[in-house]
Amino acid sequence: MKVIGIVVEYNPLHNGHIYQINEIKKMYPDSIIVVAMSGYFTMRGEVSILSKWDKAYLSLLYGVDMVLEIPFIFTNQSADTFSACALKILNEVKIDTLVFGSESGDTTLLYKAAKAQINNKEFDECVKEYIDMGYNYPTSLGKSLKKLYNIEINKSNDLLGVSYIKEIIKNNYNIDIVTIKRTNDYLDTTLDSSVVSANNIREKLKENKSIEKYVPKKVIPYIKKIDYDYLFNLVKYKIISSDSISNYHLVKEGLDNRIVKYIDKSTSFDNLIDNIKSKRFTNNMIRRILINILIGIDKSTINKCKNVEYIRVLGLSKNGSKYLKNIKKSINLPIINKFINNDILEIELRVSKIYSLIIGEDMEEEKRHTIML
Repeated sequence: MKVIGIVVEYNPLHNGHIYQINEIKKMYPDSIIVVAMSGYFTMRGEVSILSKWDKAYLSLLYGVDMVLEIPFIFTNQSADTFSACALKILNEVKIDTLVFGSESGDTTLLYKAAKAQINNKEFDECVKEYIDMGYNYPTSLGKSLKKLYNIEINKSNDLLGVSYIKEIIKNNYNIDIVTIKRTNDYLDTTLDSSVVSANNIREKLKENKSIEKYVPKKVIPYIKKIDYDYLFNLVKYKIISSDSISNYHLVKEGLDNRIVKYIDKSTSFDNLIDNIKSKRFTNNMIRRILINILIGIDKSTINKCKNVEYIRVLGLSKNGSKYLKNIKKSINLPIINKFINNDILEIELRVSKIYSLIIGEDMEEEKRHTIML
């Protein structure tokens, strides 16, 4: 029996995700499918338009066997930190194959790019040179790969795939990789086929356009309406009421002044990001920083919560439950299926309360038990 792992955000779960799940079932008919999933906020600092628990339920409904949480403290981070947590969790539950979408579909190229970055002083120095020139970290990585190895990787899923592979190599995980070629561009907001990116779908929702063509019918009732004006006001209040924002996680020297400079000049959350961004600071990084400020994640919190301390099971199918029972004794981390006293989980509780404010719903769901389906 194959145990397949996928790292997901499902913001929202759409036709492309269903295609991926079905393709896995075709390739590995008797497999267990395990997803490591972000919750109320995603790696790019986006507010999820599906709640964490709705994502878990829908995942099970459409064929996943086990849904494991990537905690917020590891989600609202760089691709490398996000991937490290996801792969740690998936390795603990004994997946043997990681499946992910890829623009290139070239696993040899992705492995070559990953190996070039590990314990490579020349590569690190080259990246630093580009950063010193004012480029952001992802761009510096791409330019260094091109300059030193003539490797050209600049698409979002390929870049994330390289982060996954780096973790597999560094930790000597016994995990194979399989890619499913991505058929659309994450940044494309104009494509109108039945399979479009999650970003495309979110943009359509902002424009009050129908998304019924792009997501399964059973997903529609669970879509949350994000109050971006309220989100902006919450962030704005947090910034102007703070004596200093320099101690929040990811806020680099000089960026704090830039944020404070533009907070009163900006008219919306997206406008604030546009005003702050630069060649060095990407939209995603700015968004993560603003969400860290909103949630109250400072540098001391990151130092205190830097290790994966447990595996939280959000959802299980019958087959998933049976599989977990069989391997439970061989898992090194505690398995939890309900809320416990823990610093990382206390942050999750805080995140859920702030998420409730942004979607305008009074949710009392963070302390619920594992969903069984």
